[in-house]
Amino acid sequence: MTSPPLPRARIAGLDGLRALAVLLVVLYHLFPAWLLRSGYIGVDVFFVISGFLITTLLLRERARDGRVHLRRFWARRARRLIPALAVVVCVSASFAWIVGGDVLVDLGQQVVGAATFSYNWISMADGGSYFSAADPEIFRNLWSLAVEEQFYLVWPLVLPLFLLLPGRRRRALAALALAIASAAWATVNLSGGADLTRVYFGTDTHAFGLLVGVALAFAFHGAIARRTSIAGVGPVWGAVVGGLAVIGLVVTATVGGQEGVTFPGSSIVASLLAAVAVAVAAWPGSWFGRALDVPPLRWVGERSYAIYLWHWPLVVLVTFELTGAGPDIGVPVPAGLAVLGATLALSAASYRWIEQPIRRHGFRGAWHRVRSGFAARPGRRFATLALAAAALVALGGTAAAVAAAPAETSSQAAVDAGRHALDQARVTPTPVATNGDGAGAADGPGEQSVDGARVSAIGDSVMLASAPGLLEALPGIDIDAEVSRSVWAGARIVEERAAAGTLRDYVVVALGTNGAVSSEALQAIVDAAGPERYVILVNASAPREWIPGVNRDLAAFAASHSRVAVADWAAAIAPHTDLLAADQIHPGARGGAVFAQTVELAVDGAETRRATAEWAAERTRTVLGDLLGESAQ
Repeated sequence: MTSPPLPRARIAGLDGLRALAVLLVVLYHLFPAWLLRSGYIGVDVFFVISGFLITTLLLRERARDGRVHLRRFWARRARRLIPALAVVVCVSASFAWIVGGDVLVDLGQQVVGAATFSYNWISMADGGSYFSAADPEIFRNLWSLAVEEQFYLVWPLVLPLFLLLPGRRRRALAALALAIASAAWATVNLSGGADLTRVYFGTDTHAFGLLVGVALAFAFHGAIARRTSIAGVGPVWGAVVGGLAVIGLVVTATVGGQEGVTFPGSSIVASLLAAVAVAVAAWPGSWFGRALDVPPLRWVGERSYAIYLWHWPLVVLVTFELTGAGPDIGVPVPAGLAVLGATLALSAASYRWIEQPIRRHGFRGAWHRVRSGFAARPGRRFATLALAAAALVALGGTAAAVAAAPAETSSQAAVDAGRHALDQARVTPTPVATNGDGAGAADGPGEQSVDGARVSAIGDSVMLASAPGLLEALPGIDIDAEVSRSVWAGARIVEERAAAGTLRDYVVVALGTNGAVSSEALQAIVDAAGPERYVILVNASAPREWIPGVNRDLAAFAASHSRVAVADWAAAIAPHTDLLAADQIHPGARGGAVFAQTVELAVDGAETRRATAEWAAERTRTVLGDLLGESAQ
């Protein structure tokens, strides 16, 4: 017995808005350097549409049958979501096994999250980040699908409580109040210092878009059913309002930066604009709704689910294969265009041969059609056998990928190796030389070599990953390095060490990776180090937009200070980027040796300049003394 057919409930304009939403997200992911720096708001448009459409369907079903058929509703959601998702997960995981490396990290956990629609919570528990380049999760985009599916599971159970309220206006206000509470909860958490990803991924803190859609469905349900006109708003004005809402969404997608610094404000604005667009488009007779139903937009909108599923795993796999790094580092334009074409082709195939047949015939019906294919005419039998073989290969590839998945990324492994080396060095420390040890003025102006016991090093995760190389090249060096440090943290550490008397002759500072530097912070470091010490500033190498500015600022500062020098890590590693981890930031063992050599050369160069200056001063004093002595005679 097959399930009842899907209700005929197509609402004009929604496919066009889905097309807009998915294009914002896809362009944001495939071409991160383009204008859509907050294109992730496309997800919020999806949320508003989902909340509106699902609530409208449930209200129609209740009005028609006197109740909501929960089993039928969840079966329809399963037929809609699971088949395409299962194919994307298995095929992508199999290709990830072929690519290997960082794309396999925590793959088993990702597959579990996808299969249970709990990806957002599992990723948060593991410390994953939507905005992080260090976490190349091939199924990261499934966090939003998890939020929606959790809504689909809970909302039909909660809906009867809202229906106890008299009148659609009160019901809409109640849903809107919950949306405001969710947005406020997100804002309060962020202002209180909560992790951005926790707030962004959280169902509780990112449900406001869904609830705005729910409120809209309650407010408009009866009016739309009666085909009531919008008071005081004709078709032309409706089209103007809807067009302005769409323009507002595009503008909102261009505001801010890729790190999500505008959340939740950008997502709240996008949800409200999407609600306006949905309301105008869904109204009976809306010109705006018909305009959004133009064939290209409708085609994309109907396939938006598969487009959203396919694009992110494809761009992760392609960029890793071509560049060895994830898409957050940068997507080559040809690769982005190739992924876009492949996404559209695979989405079209998924819609035609996977999604639509199962939606029409159900799981049992689709299974019976596959079984009958084995006994059909030769052409269909061959196609069925090929499909079965492909399914087995994909399942086997998924299992192999999960089994081969490493526990951490190459960058995390490099950082952990550096931390372990520092821990070992603290257990068996090298004796520290006192100030003035090593070569002095009497050695002449030749090349000088500095003992590591005269060097204090303060840095971020790049220095931490390079710790084994530094300890080998400069035995006895004192390293204080930690992840995500800024240059202002370095100023504080130098001040504390100088006050405690533990700051050594040469102060190496490597803190340019995580953001811009300021001359005030650099001056604070030099002032804290004092006139008797040299400061070595290590410049930065990372695929980040602020790095060129950081390196220019460091060079300019060093040029204006006689006892400050630059260790040119950027130039040293540029020909050897293969020695970096997949994030193209953190050095492995051999890369760490290059970092250490760069620092050692800079320190020795500074020592040579110091010794040369002292030798020249001593020679000048000697010559003057001789001249004065001769004059006295």
